[in-house]
Amino acid sequence: MYTIGIDLGGTNIAAGIVDENYNIVKKASTPTNASRSADEITADIAALCKKLTEDMELTLADIQSIGIATPGTANSETGEILYANNLPFNNYPMEQKLSDFLGYTGRVHIANDANAAAKAEAVAGAAKGSKYSVMITLGTGVGGGIILDGQVYSGFNHAGAELGHIVIVKDGRQCTCGRRGCWETYSSATGLIRTTRERLEEARKAGRKTVMEEIIGGDLDRISGRTAFRAMQSGDELGTEIVDEYISYLATGLVNIINIFQPNVLSIGGGISNEGDSLIELLHDKVFAETYTRGDTPQCTLKIATLKNDAGIIGAASLGQ
Repeated sequence: MYTIGIDLGGTNIAAGIVDENYNIVKKASTPTNASRSADEITADIAALCKKLTEDMELTLADIQSIGIATPGTANSETGEILYANNLPFNNYPMEQKLSDFLGYTGRVHIANDANAAAKAEAVAGAAKGSKYSVMITLGTGVGGGIILDGQVYSGFNHAGAELGHIVIVKDGRQCTCGRRGCWETYSSATGLIRTTRERLEEARKAGRKTVMEEIIGGDLDRISGRTAFRAMQSGDELGTEIVDEYISYLATGLVNIINIFQPNVLSIGGGISNEGDSLIELLHDKVFAETYTRGDTPQCTLKIATLKNDAGIIGAASLGQ
């Protein structure tokens, strides 16, 4: 039997048919056009599901379940998307609506997209075989997903787990959530870009030379999450200082997460994770110098997430299992 996973994003809707070994055997996508109504977007999701089954010469009867990974807050018990920022879903009965559009009699499942990605890594990725795992994504913000005893943890109100909004610097940078000093304001790709820009502006005022000027062609708007890492790898002093500062902030949050949940595996995804194993090497000693566990107590393992852009589809497809 197959399952269908839907990765509902603000820009695109990606969908895939997934087999029993969590391999995506067929994919399709369509623009979200988020300015439309919730029903119109759901109708497009249904059309994607139909296209996938027809292309595979299957029927909906061959689909064991359908899962949807959505931004925002999803109530997995009622099948409602309670709220999704930048999408027109407010207490929207997604499970029932999609079933009606498709004429589908199987079960539709929904989950927050970060939680679904964590589930994907737990069943088919970096944390495969682990009962307890956490995944964080270092992108525009810091997303998080928690797997406890093989199941997604989302709290009593289905709003968990916003790991990026733990405070690591009291009265620090203003966060979009309203708090100050949130982990994501320092450890997201956006936070790293901000730090890089601030340090580069300081260097210009001080007349300090750095290879980063060449990397960005003198244009501060070309700074990316890779700029400081590239400079560090070339031996640049300022680039190394920026990466060291970034790693310190990132490690502080990771230690907090490990001390609270003690997962078998903590995997790191998102754009910054493209630094690969070198990122883990930079983090390892800083993290395990501060974790609560000592001596012979088994330690969490840090890994780079492996499923990349397929995590949403695979995670959504696995929600019914």
